[in-house]
Amino acid sequence: MFNSNIVAFFALATLVGANPLERREATNVFPNPPTTSSLSKPITVKAGQTFTPPTAYTRYDRGSGACNGQSEGGDADAVFLLEEGATLSRVVIGPNQSEGVHCLGSCTLDHVFFEDVCEDAVTIKQKSGTSRINYGGAKHASDKVIQHNGGGTVIINSFYVEDFGKLYRSCGNCGTQYTRHVQINDVWAVKGKNLAGINTNYGDTAKIRTTKVSSVSSICDKYTGNNSGKEPTKTGSGPDSQVSFFRTLLAEPLI
Repeated sequence: MFNSNIVAFFALATLVGANPLERREATNVFPNPPTTSSLSKPITVKAGQTFTPPTAYTRYDRGSGACNGQSEGGDADAVFLLEEGATLSRVVIGPNQSEGVHCLGSCTLDHVFFEDVCEDAVTIKQKSGTSRINYGGAKHASDKVIQHNGGGTVIINSFYVEDFGKLYRSCGNCGTQYTRHVQINDVWAVKGKNLAGINTNYGDTAKIRTTKVSSVSSICDKYTGNNSGKEPTKTGSGPDSQVSFFRTLLAEPLI
């Protein structure tokens, strides 16, 4: 359990050598979409390409009734499919969808906002490499915002999240498991259960820097993952050799 007097400094050396970030504060002001495009199938952004709508912050969805709660969906249910090296920029994902964005390889989301998360906002399927989620936000995720099913690293920069279950979760029971890493930088999190969940038995790590939280129950939960599909076992919370907090700023006591 954490309280508002804790400012933890752990493993500063692990952050040295990382790419410097352009400091930009997360915002709780979401764009007002000028128009909505309801899709009959996902838009695929090809490898190495960037998708920016003709009018910035167009809302994309899959039509009325597309959200089926926490029923697991597949690639066909997504709004966008991003191939290796693809970028999605200045888009709003509306509430009428089952799956938001699926990254089939390493990807970048730049100023992408999720108004009301259905199953997951972002599913990372890369086998290796680094995906980046920059300067966007998500609201009303009853479970996960970012689901990391593949391998490699996910870096979350200057992201706002409100009313959520988990901001990031390394898959606890996928049939193929990987070592996964997450970096959470300059994030603003409000009214959530857990900022990050990792599987320590697979060597996962989480590094959390200058993140502001308010009414969030746990910063990082640790699990023993499996590849059998069973519910993973939670083994603890908080910093250790797998989890580093560097100047984590607590706006209010965690509850």
